[in-house]
Amino acid sequence: MERQVMRVKELNLGLQLIATLLVLCFCYTHAVAEEKSQQTKKTFIVHMDMSKMAATYEDHFQWYDSSLKSVSESADMLYAYNNIIHGFSTRLTPEEAELLEKQPGILSVLPEMIYKLHTTHSPEFLGLGKSDAVPPASASISEVIVGVLDTGVWPEIKSFDDTGLGPIPSTWKGTCEVGKNFNSSSCNRKLIGAQYFSKGYEAAFGPIDETMESKSPRDDDGHGTHTATTAAGSAVSGASLFGYALGTARGMAAQARVAAYKVCWLGGCFSSDILAAMEKAVADGVNVISMSIGGGISDYNRDTVAIGAFRAVAQGILVSCSAGNGGPSAGSLTNVAPWITTVGAGTLDRDFPAYVSLGNGKNYSGISLYSGKPLSDSLLPLVYAGNVSNSTSGNLCMPGTLVPSQVAGKIVICDRGLNSRVQKGMVVRDSGGLGMILANTELYGEELVADAHLLPTSTVGQRTADAIKNYAFSDPKPTATIASGGTKLGVEPSPVLAAFSSRGPNLVTPEVLKPDLIAPGVNILAGWTGAVGPTGLTSDKRHVSFNIISGTSMSCPHVSGLAALIKAAHQDWSPAAIKSALMTTAYATYKNGENILDVATGQPSTPFDFGAGHVNPVAALDPGLVYDASVDDYINFFCALNYSASDIKQIANKDFTCDSSKKYSLGDLNYPSFSVSLQTASGKEGGAGVKSTVKYTRTLTNVGAPATYKLSMTSKTPSVKILVEPESLSFSKEYEKKTYTVTFTATSMPSGTNGFAHLEWSDGKHVVGSPIAFSWT
Repeated sequence: MERQVMRVKELNLGLQLIATLLVLCFCYTHAVAEEKSQQTKKTFIVHMDMSKMAATYEDHFQWYDSSLKSVSESADMLYAYNNIIHGFSTRLTPEEAELLEKQPGILSVLPEMIYKLHTTHSPEFLGLGKSDAVPPASASISEVIVGVLDTGVWPEIKSFDDTGLGPIPSTWKGTCEVGKNFNSSSCNRKLIGAQYFSKGYEAAFGPIDETMESKSPRDDDGHGTHTATTAAGSAVSGASLFGYALGTARGMAAQARVAAYKVCWLGGCFSSDILAAMEKAVADGVNVISMSIGGGISDYNRDTVAIGAFRAVAQGILVSCSAGNGGPSAGSLTNVAPWITTVGAGTLDRDFPAYVSLGNGKNYSGISLYSGKPLSDSLLPLVYAGNVSNSTSGNLCMPGTLVPSQVAGKIVICDRGLNSRVQKGMVVRDSGGLGMILANTELYGEELVADAHLLPTSTVGQRTADAIKNYAFSDPKPTATIASGGTKLGVEPSPVLAAFSSRGPNLVTPEVLKPDLIAPGVNILAGWTGAVGPTGLTSDKRHVSFNIISGTSMSCPHVSGLAALIKAAHQDWSPAAIKSALMTTAYATYKNGENILDVATGQPSTPFDFGAGHVNPVAALDPGLVYDASVDDYINFFCALNYSASDIKQIANKDFTCDSSKKYSLGDLNYPSFSVSLQTASGKEGGAGVKSTVKYTRTLTNVGAPATYKLSMTSKTPSVKILVEPESLSFSKEYEKKTYTVTFTATSMPSGTNGFAHLEWSDGKHVVGSPIAFSWT
C-alpha cells in the first residue's frame, strides 16, 4: 500500500514537473515570439483619405485608431497628422502594414526614411553690405518668420539677440517648448519659437539618453544653430572663429524671426518626426521653411518630405532644401521636387591659407583654421603616414595605426578619406607628431575645406599633395614646416562650384532641371552650440560662439534667408514667384563671360551643376518678370507623369482625375529653367536629318512697370535648333501674363551626351534668364 502511495506521489510530482516545464517553455516561446515581433516592427507613415471616413466615427482620431487596431491591437500612434497630411505614424510589422494598406480609405503606408544633415562675410559677397540693397521697409522683414528644421538651437548666443525688434508678429501661433536645459525664457522676440520632435527616433532607438543629448529644442550638435543664424541671425560685431573671418556676422534676413524645430538626433532625422515638424510649422504661421537635410530619392507620391513640402507650398510657404553633398558624381541630387527650392554650394571670395615650406625650397599653399601655438621657422622631419604605420590603411591616419616612435617630432602627410579630417590630426598629435599635411586624393581633387585643427595643419589639393609626396619619397631626409596665413579676401576666381555639391541630372524627372541654383556653402561663419567644440569631437574641449563649416547645409539657409527678404518686399508673391526671382536673376558666368568653374575638375561647370547659377539677391528683389505656378500647374505636371487619382490625392490632398482626352506635357510646367530630353534616330555622331522635336510652353507675369521685353538666345549646341515664338513680349500693367513657346529640334547627333543654351528676356533694365540643358537618349 505504501509503495502504491509512493508511486502515486512520484507520478504526481512528475506530472507537476512536466506541467511546470511546459508553462516555462510556453512563456519562453511566447517571450521570444513577442521579442521577435517587436524586433521586426518598423515605423510607417499612414496616409488616410478623409473623404472616405464613415459617418459613424465622431472624429478622425477615432477613425485613425480603429483602422490601426484592425491590424494590431498593441500598436499605438506616434503622431496624428491633420494639416500637412491626414493620417498617422505607427510601429507595425511588414505584414501588418501590408494588411493596413489594403483597407478602404488608406491612400498609402510609407516606411520611415532616415535623413541626414548636409553638413560673416557672406552678406558682403552677395551684395547685401550696402544699406540701400535691402528692402527699405525694415518693419516688413521683421514680420517674416523662418522655420528651421534641424538639430535645434543654442539660444544664449548673441545671434539670437532681440534688441531693436518689435513685438512678435500677430500671425505667430507657435510655442517655446520646455525640456531639458530649455525653458520658456530661452525664446525671445528673435527666437520666437522652439520645439522638438523625437517620437519616431525613440520608436526606432529607444528612449533618448539624456546624458548624451538633450530631449528639448537645445542644440547639442551645432548644425541647427549654424543654419538658423545663417538664415536670420542678428548682426554681431567682432565675430570670428579664433580670429579667422573677423567681422560682423549676420544672417541673410537679420531682422526676420526664427522658429526652430528639432528633428535631427544622434541617430539621424526620421521622416515621421520631420513630417510632424512640418505640420506644426505650417500651423504656427512660418513664411519660409529651411531644411538642410536629405535622404534618398523616390517618386513624389512616396517621398514624405516632398509631400509635406507640397502642402506647405500650397499654403504660401516657400520650402528651401539642400541639394546634398554627393558631388561631383552625376545624378547625386536629393530634394528634387519642382515645388522645392533645391540649393547647391559655391565658394566665397575668402580663404584661410596655410603655407607649406619644403626642404627643397618649394613653397605651397593649403588651407586651415588652426589657432594654437605655431611651429618654429626651422624645418622638421617629414614622413608619409603609410610609411610609419602598422596598418595597410595607415596612410589615412586612422586611430591606432601610426607607430609613435616613427612619428614623434615630425610632420606627417595623411591622405584624406574614411575618418574625419580633424581626427586624423588628433591621431598624429597623440602619436607624438608636431604637424600634419592633409593630402587630397583623386576623389577630392582640388576641393579645400577649412577645419579648426588641433595641431598645425595645412590641407592641400591633389596636385600639391602629389608634389609634396614626390619630394617626401625621393629625398633621403625630407623636411617641411607649416605657417598660418590668417584670413585672405578678394580670392579670384569666385565663386567656384564646390566639389561636394550634388549634381544633376534629376533622376526622378529629368525634364525638371535641378539644382535650382547655388549659394555660398564653403567655409561659412555662423553661430555655434556651447555643447561641443568647433570640430564636434568629444575630445575637443574648446568653446566658441561661431564656427566655420561647409556643405550644402550652409548654402540652403542662405537662400532661405534671401527668400524671407523677397517675401518682405513682395508680401503677395507665391513661393513659385519668389523662387523664380532668385533663379532668373542668378549669374552663371564671370565678368569675362566664362562659366563658373568647377573645383572638382578645374573646368567650367554646367547647368546640371549650378542650375540657374549663383544667387544674386539684390537683382532678385526686382526681377521684372516671374514664372509663377499654382497647385493646378503641379497637378497637370502629375498628369504628365501618368499619376493616378490616388497618387495625386496623396500629394495634393485633392480629388482629381486626369483627362484621358487631354495631352499633358512635362515641358508645360511653368518652370524658370529648361531641361530637354531629345531622341536621335542615328546612333552615329553627325547623323543628318531631323531626329526629334520637343515643344515647351512658358508664361511670364509682369511684376514691374509696363515694358516690352525682347528675346536673346545663346547656344553652345549647334545640333539643336531653337525657335521661340513670339520674340517680343509687351506688358501694359502689373501682373499681366504673356505666354511663349520654345521648340527644340535636334538636327544631328551632338558630339557629347549633353548640350547647353541660355534664354533671356530683357527690357533694358531687367534681365530674366533661363538655363537650357539638353540630354540625348
